[in-house]
Amino acid sequence: MSDNLIVALVGLIGTGLGTFGGIFTSTKLIAYRIDLLEKKVEKHNQVMERTFILEEKVNHLQKTLSVRKG
Repeated sequence: MSDNLIVALVGLIGTGLGTFGGIFTSTKLIAYRIDLLEKKVEKHNQVMERTFILEEKVNHLQKTLSVRKG
């Protein structure tokens, strides 16, 4: 084999490995960040649910107080 062909094949293999390695690493990073975002959304949803329950309780207490005063 000629030297040029060997250099070209080594370059092709190196480029392919680098490309696929970058894609693999990028995919892992994206999956990790999505997991973090899902956890943040879950915390937010829990806070919203608790807020809704508290609002219902406050409304009930306000109605109870208005009936007792009235």
